[in-house]
Amino acid sequence: MLTMHALSKVYRTDTVQTTALDAIDLDIADGEFVAIMGPSGCGKSTLLNMIGMLDSPSSGSYVFNGQEVAGLSEAKLADVRKRSIGFIFQSFNLVDELSVRDNIELALLYHSVSAGERRARVDEVMDKVGIAHRAKHRPSQLSGGQQQRVAVARALVARPHLILADEPTGNLDTHHGEEVMRMLQTLNREGSTIVMVTHSPAHADYAGRIVNMLDGRILQEQRRAA
Repeated sequence: MLTMHALSKVYRTDTVQTTALDAIDLDIADGEFVAIMGPSGCGKSTLLNMIGMLDSPSSGSYVFNGQEVAGLSEAKLADVRKRSIGFIFQSFNLVDELSVRDNIELALLYHSVSAGERRARVDEVMDKVGIAHRAKHRPSQLSGGQQQRVAVARALVARPHLILADEPTGNLDTHHGEEVMRMLQTLNREGSTIVMVTHSPAHADYAGRIVNMLDGRILQEQRRAA
């Protein structure tokens, strides 16, 4: 699905130069579940932003679904993101004035999808993540775990090739965190490709591969038995 070669990201000011990513080589295949771990400031979130095309590399190559995307314009990157990538964040980023159904449907409004098809897709993903019975509720009426289920449904509804999760359990208690991790593992087993940043070794164990980072570099990778 994606290949990064010698990918680097350097931030510069008038007096300081900071290397956030240092010559990263990374391959992720269709259907993988990859967890990225490491101490704060090691480059985890920068790497996830690079994978999600929310930031552009300073140098190196990034091939996504056979297309070199390093160096594309922001408009073209936005088009690839819209068609191919779903995002799940630590903060749920739901609109409290909207119902669960409407929050999920928001992700389809910039796609060429009819109203009937939007309704069908929203129904499908609400059933998949077990939140259909809360369709008319607003986010403030839900538990943290239920809000994250809505966020997962919103990421899935456009049928992306890749799901990126940035500390998806960071704002949840242990019970709801494990619930969300089991749901992500199920989605992966059903074919979704998932890349997740986490500080939790227990949650990283749900992934098939763990990538450990330090100082902007990949320190080691560990593949887990199926």
